[in-house]
This record gives sequence, structure tokens and C-alpha cells, in this order.
Amino acid sequence: ANVYIKDESDRHIYFNKQMEKSMGQNSADLLGKKTHDFFEADIADNLVKLDKQILTENKPSTLEEWQYVDDIKSYYIRDYKFPISLRSGGKLLGGIAFDVTDFKTNEQKLHETLKEVESLKAALEKENISLREELRSIARPNAIIGESPALTRCLSEAAHVAQETTSVLITGETGTGKELLAQAIHDMSPRKHRTMVKVNCAALPANLIESELFGREKGAYTGALTTQRGRFELADGSTLFLDEIGDLPIELQSKLLRVLQEGSFEMLGSTTQKKVDVRIIAATNQDLKQLVEQGSFRKDLYYRLNVFPIYLPSLRERPSDIPLLAYAFIEEFNESMGRSVRSIHPGDLEELQIMDWPGNVRELRNIIERSMILVSGPELRIRKTAETRSKNSQVTNNAGETLAHVERSHILQTLKATSWRVSGKRGAAEILGLKPTTLEARMKKLGIKRPI
Repeated sequence: ANVYIKDESDRHIYFNKQMEKSMGQNSADLLGKKTHDFFEADIADNLVKLDKQILTENKPSTLEEWQYVDDIKSYYIRDYKFPISLRSGGKLLGGIAFDVTDFKTNEQKLHETLKEVESLKAALEKENISLREELRSIARPNAIIGESPALTRCLSEAAHVAQETTSVLITGETGTGKELLAQAIHDMSPRKHRTMVKVNCAALPANLIESELFGREKGAYTGALTTQRGRFELADGSTLFLDEIGDLPIELQSKLLRVLQEGSFEMLGSTTQKKVDVRIIAATNQDLKQLVEQGSFRKDLYYRLNVFPIYLPSLRERPSDIPLLAYAFIEEFNESMGRSVRSIHPGDLEELQIMDWPGNVRELRNIIERSMILVSGPELRIRKTAETRSKNSQVTNNAGETLAHVERSHILQTLKATSWRVSGKRGAAEILGLKPTTLEARMKKLGIKRPI
């Protein structure tokens, strides 16, 4: 430790040998010098002010600060200063200064390491959230349900492309299960050992989606206090699912295109390229071709994403799957609600198969859940809201016809095209995706009779 003593006039009257060694001078050269002889004016002024305060208040104090020798070399001093009372009534100021540079440097490194740990912890938590979402998806009974030709064809395409790294674009109406199909493709792929990372391009504000996708360096913008890993980095070696891709801001589409082309990206606030191996599955319920024509979606990005398009059919296009879905949801809610429903009222089941379903599978699940809440026996009666009843009974086509008229006309046209053959190969029931008994019940309800 460096030990020194000063009088009330700020003149040094004692230095120990360690102090002489640290200063590189002997006592003869150091004695009598003042603080301003060792430090620049602004630093010396503050030190003298502190020394006077210690002598006036007669209380010790500890000073900790970096002291710079030059632009390169610096050291951190912990200086314990204390008053010394003399019998004559005067006072001296003593000081014991410790060089704690190594300790301070290690403390700063530890602080930076802790920040990095917090950043990694946040990234891990984000990945854990994705994993929990995946586990919940897997835990749902029969995630993709159906045996209709339209759905079977869709699942066959998914199985073929799953083994490749090709970009996939899933299109279809809202509520058809595009995310579930993306998850199925990932689960059938060689990347299934890693969690599929998901991004909803419509749910994130435009000013946050860039850092969410590509990450950010500490200090990239105001409030960026730590480094954040982006979804592309989290998905390295796995699959990145970009839901609602049509809502990706136009200014970010070029950066996404560059990642798809080059397999690398830059974090926000960085100039360093990061290489990643990410398989892209995108989904949208919008017409991307129309968005391209409108200038809100890049044409080159569209072709990059649309390498292998898969259309997920709406519920209206696969009415034969509705009973399977309905009973799967019943089993799900039997377990979660403690119910024991075993069947659906036949008339209600028939009505489910002719409804318009603008919300598709999601809407069907909501209706089954609502009905399960109100059920009081083993047979389920479908409880539709006023909105649903109005929507499905008053839907009109361009000519102003009601849904019932449209349905009757469509069934009649199909029957005429099949020479009124209801069942069998290429019969009307098969074409319409209905069981023959269901079609016959619909014909009776709509007053459709075979001409004599």
C-alpha cells in the first residue's frame, strides 16, 4: 500500500518506500509538493476539496477512481483518507492508497459476463417457450384430422417435401390449420430433433420485427441494453415458420430475401455476417400474387418462398371430415371438462356439414367447445351463437340467393351430372364429399326428388 501524510496546506510531509517506488521518485523530490503537482487541475481541485471536507468534518472517507497515466495505461485506486489530530491543535491528513486495478478489472469482466448470461438466459427462455408451444401442439389429440381426398392430397405433398430443405409456402383460409401442417412437415423432417421456431409476422410491431428476426447488438438503438439473439439464429439447424408472411413489412423483405439467397444475415447494429442453416416454411391466407401486383410484396421473394406451394383446403371443401373433427374435439373436451358425451344429435351433425364455416376448423372447434360447456347429457346438441346462425342461414351469393337455395342448386347440378346416381364410384355423394345417407337426408330436407 502507498502511505502518505499531508499538512493543512496540502503539502506532503511523508511518503513510505512503496509510495516512492510507485511514483518513481525518492522522498527528497516528493516532500513539500502539493496535489496539483501530481494531477491535472480539475482532478486536483476535486481531491483538495475532499481533503478539506475530511479535515473540517473530522471524518474519514474512501475515494475510488480510475487514475490515468496516459491514453493506454491506467490503474484503479482505492484511497482511504483520514484526519490526524495533533496535540498542538492542528490536523494532518493521512492516506493509504491501494492499487486494486486487477480486482476492478475482474469485477467489470464479471459484470459483463453476468449481462451475457442474462442475455443467453432470455434467449433460452424464448426457445423454451417455443418448445412448450410445440409440446402443447403435440399433446393435442389428432392435430391434423381427416380422410377426404382434398386433405389426403395435401398431407401427401407435405410428406414428400418434409425430407428436403426446400422452402414451403402454405396457403389457405384462416383457421384451416396452416401452423399445424407446418409443424407436421417439421416433425417428419430430419430436423425434427430441434424445436421449430415460429414468428407471426402480423402480431409483431413493424419496429420490433427486425430485431426479433435477426437479433440485435447491445446499443443498437435506445433501450437495447443487452445483446438479443434473433429467431433466425435460434432456428439454426432447424425450421423457421413465418406465419402471415404477407404482413411482413416491405422494408424487411429484401433482408429476408438475402438470408434465403446467401444463408447469412447481420444482427441489428452489427456489420458481422452470421451463417445459418435454416429451413423456411411460410404461410398466408392472402393472395401473394395480388400483393405482388399491388407492390406490397417483392416478386423475387415470392418466387423464393413459393418453391413448393401447398394449398390447405377449407372446411367447405372437405365436409366429409367434419364428423371426424367434431368427435375428436368432443374427446378433447370430455377429458378437459370432465364430460361424458358419446354422440352428436343426427340433425345437428348434418347441419354442421352444410354450414359455410368462414372460420374453418377453428370455428368448428369453438362451436363444439361452446356446446360442450352447455351439454347436460351423453348426446351433444350444437349451440350456435346468433351471429353464427345468421351467418350460415342468411349467406347469399352474387344473385342474392340464400345458402339453402345455393345448396339445393349445387346438389341438383351434381345429381344431373351423375344421372341421379347417389352412391357408388363417382356418384353424387362421393363428388360432394358426403355419405350417401347424409346426401339423401339433405335431398329430403331440401325437397329434391328424382324425376319420374
